[in-house]
Amino acid sequence: MTWQALMADIDGMFGWIPSWFVGLSLVAGAILLALAIYRLAAWLLNRAFGTRLPLLSVFIDRTAGPAQLALCLAAVALVLPLAPLSDAFRTPLTSLFVVAFIALIGWISIRIVDMSAARYLQNFRDVTENFVARKHVTQVRVFKRVTDTIIVIITVSTALMTFDSVRQYGVSLFASAGAAGIIVGLAARPLLSNLIAGLQIAITQPIRIEDAVIIENEWGWIEDIASTYVVIRLWDWRRMVVPLSYFIEKPFQNWTRDTASLIGVIALHVDYRADVARIRRWLEGAVKESKLWDGEVVNLQVIDADARTIELRALVSARNAPQSWDLRCEIREKLVAFIRDEMPDALPRERAILIPSGGDDADFPRRPAPPEEMRARVHN
Repeated sequence: MTWQALMADIDGMFGWIPSWFVGLSLVAGAILLALAIYRLAAWLLNRAFGTRLPLLSVFIDRTAGPAQLALCLAAVALVLPLAPLSDAFRTPLTSLFVVAFIALIGWISIRIVDMSAARYLQNFRDVTENFVARKHVTQVRVFKRVTDTIIVIITVSTALMTFDSVRQYGVSLFASAGAAGIIVGLAARPLLSNLIAGLQIAITQPIRIEDAVIIENEWGWIEDIASTYVVIRLWDWRRMVVPLSYFIEKPFQNWTRDTASLIGVIALHVDYRADVARIRRWLEGAVKESKLWDGEVVNLQVIDADARTIELRALVSARNAPQSWDLRCEIREKLVAFIRDEMPDALPRERAILIPSGGDDADFPRRPAPPEEMRARVHN
């Protein structure tokens, strides 16, 4: 018995049911059957090879959406020509099938880009201390986001162009140089400028993932670089979202541009009687005992003096920005305790000359009296 004969028998048995309902039921049944086949096949593959081939399970999980959509489209392609549908139902379903097929191609393309990027980044896991890893992670993430955005734009544009009315509008819009084209160009300018800025950042790399930066008087780390914006993880766990074009057009501080090591500054005011050489020797010993010091820089200098105190500046280096901050706090606390306990005379103090009221102040220096002729001029 052929398929046409079977459909004729079914049509004779259920002739009282509207043909459009039968056709839509066949399409829906084919879709459900395709989903059931996928679930069964995925379960069998995971059960048979999941423990021995873990990459197969990852591949099945990441391609679940496109694979299900592909099976559904295949099932609809087989059933739709045989379904008893009129042109009023067949034409929209055909258009929907074409749009779904275009979306499937775009979806598969995005999945291929994501899986390729993930496979490449498996070689660069430590992005905190590894300069090369941060460089490659930044480039791959930015290029992946830009590529995904371009794929989405092309997919949506292609899907819309399948409709006659939209295709005619698009052709007339791109062919004309009137006000509509200017408005669309101005509206797309922020998106295009950020996409171009993303490509510039990926190539020149003024910032990388986990770079320590100061921007808008806020200090934090580059957490994510998207296709049009950058997420900065601030020191107090807040998140600052900044457009990509900001890092091309405006100045900012990057503390880990070439290396993660940083020099921290500790400033302290002490009295003029402070033994600076002794403080310097103690500082070198305390810094060398700290686990946060990277073994590079430790120094103490007198950088300023005013009427009351002298200002000391200690320089200590660490492997990265967080350790530099912790090292500065640790050494500052120990330095204050050392001066307080071991050198109390070095603490800042106020000096004043007190003249007893009504007492004999002959021992205190006086201003010399002006000459006689000067006093005479003043009185005159």
